[in-house]
Amino acid sequence: MSIWEYANPKKFMQTSGAVLPWVASLAALLVSFGLAWGFFFTGDDYKQGSTVKIIYLHVPAAMMGVGGWFMMLAGSLIWLIRRHHVSALAARAAAPVGMTFTLIGLVTGAFWGQPMWGTWWAWDPRLTSFLILFLFYLGYQALWAAIEDPDTAADLTSVLCMVGSVFAFLSRYAVLFWNQGLHQGASLSVAGGSEVSGVFAWPLVTCIAGFFLLFVTLVLMRTRMQIRLRRARALMARERME
Repeated sequence: MSIWEYANPKKFMQTSGAVLPWVASLAALLVSFGLAWGFFFTGDDYKQGSTVKIIYLHVPAAMMGVGGWFMMLAGSLIWLIRRHHVSALAARAAAPVGMTFTLIGLVTGAFWGQPMWGTWWAWDPRLTSFLILFLFYLGYQALWAAIEDPDTAADLTSVLCMVGSVFAFLSRYAVLFWNQGLHQGASLSVAGGSEVSGVFAWPLVTCIAGFFLLFVTLVLMRTRMQIRLRRARALMARERME
């Protein structure tokens, strides 16, 4: 069985319809459990006090904001190379979801930064890249809405997605290139060297897993909606021709 079978809209609808309830249920469970665990059953940090608990919203949302753009990049590249409509529709479906997570990351970051840095905003390289990424999300959706032909819109938004990926990359790794920034490095790392103590790390990991599954749930739902809209437009166009 090839992965490209799922580029067939019918196959995608069948598989996603079967998987979606399970993913959605697990997402709801993990997000609810992780946030409750983090906000109500962990103590305050000795330096940051209760402000540290914003980490359970800020870090997962920021990760999904950046990760969402890279998912859109993957879908866009598949569209440009193989011309699979489902990949272009999935990239389009992911844009509002990723933008919302990015906005949550910006807002919660401001609330976290104000007591820590004494300001709601700083033109830190990582923060600035993240803000520009949010603007690219807005531009990506505006470009889809502005172009009538869906294939042309998919082509142009794919190019825009590749350009915006520079800022998605910088949002993730800017602290490695500019040491003078205020923003700290990664809170968690698969290579080790976590900046978060165990009492905060486990509920944070739970929240990250929940937010990831929430992202997958919302993208699947919106991709299914985009496929249905595409079918409806094709039927309406056929009726007008007849």
